[in-house]
Amino acid sequence: MTSKHEPQLPLSYSEYLKLNKLLKCQHPISAEAGKTVHDEHLFIITHQAYELWFKQILYEIDSVRSLFSSSCVDEGKTLQIICRLNRIVLILKLLVDQFMILETMTPLDFIDFRGYLSSASGFQSLQFRLIENKLGVKESNRVKYNQQHYLKVFNDEESVQKLQDSLNSPSLFKLVESWLERTPGLEKNGFNFWKKYEEAVDCWLEESIRKPAQKENDPKKREILMMEYAKQKESFDSIFSEELHSKYVERGERNLSHEALQGALIISLYRDEPRFSQPFQIISYLMDIDSLLTKWRYNHVTTVQRMIGSKIGTGGSSGYQYLRSTVSDRYKVFLDLFNLSTFLLPRECIPPLDNQMKRRLNLLYPEDNAVPLEEKMKRVIENDED
Repeated sequence: MTSKHEPQLPLSYSEYLKLNKLLKCQHPISAEAGKTVHDEHLFIITHQAYELWFKQILYEIDSVRSLFSSSCVDEGKTLQIICRLNRIVLILKLLVDQFMILETMTPLDFIDFRGYLSSASGFQSLQFRLIENKLGVKESNRVKYNQQHYLKVFNDEESVQKLQDSLNSPSLFKLVESWLERTPGLEKNGFNFWKKYEEAVDCWLEESIRKPAQKENDPKKREILMMEYAKQKESFDSIFSEELHSKYVERGERNLSHEALQGALIISLYRDEPRFSQPFQIISYLMDIDSLLTKWRYNHVTTVQRMIGSKIGTGGSSGYQYLRSTVSDRYKVFLDLFNLSTFLLPRECIPPLDNQMKRRLNLLYPEDNAVPLEEKMKRVIENDED
């Protein structure tokens, strides 16, 4: 036996990365069939690269879910959350652009080896399904594959167990929803943002649309303005009424709970306040992830259409038609965050913060510099507890 204190042999670059195994994982089926098709090697490398990046995305998602899983997210951890969400965003940008490399292969080049793929299909990517589940794609929103649930594609026990675990554990969406519900300022016995916001909306609609409409002498212009007023009021009423909001959720047009929506809105409106700066970045990165996944799906659709047209997919699906049906809002996890801009107000109409709320959203009181830092932090903590 060698002692742990004895010097080890130098670890080489190849050994550390296990390149002797990794670089031997490319086995073109066409070569095994005695007809080597040059572009099959590119096809394999591209998809293997996707799967390696999917693995990293899952690694980051799991770490972010872990940080969000606490009943009270440590604000000191929000920078870690931001860094890891940003990393996912950058990886997805890379994956979106990777289609350009794949498209250097022509449709005729693809036909040369497509027949060798048999029933192998990108739909069978376990890691991509895990990404969707861990982010929080709703099962009810999924488009069926060959009229069956996607789980039917996976036959091995290990894959099925991983998928079931991803469905049974809290998704990133659920964890973020709980986090947003705890946003400072929503308490009715405190700042009571929601009441102040509703009053501000009524005032804004009255001053910017209704009153100008009443003063308008042209009947047609007055009618247009009143229609705009009614439309805007109906839109805002849909979030002020918890019952109406619940109906939107039931129809799949919204995902967040009523209180979580309020939390996202207060963060968006007061994003310049120190304590809301990082939460706003988190919200922005979550939208970026949704947006880039939509772009990835779209690029996948156009690549498939370019390569096989309207032919049946290798896995037996309708190919292009199936993939096109997945490029829609039904696959957006954080759909509500995209729609927040519908309910934003001009800066001058946003309800002003009272002194207590200003203190909560500033990490330190704007007091005499002679007060020790430790004492200032203690007061902030005591104020939050109150």
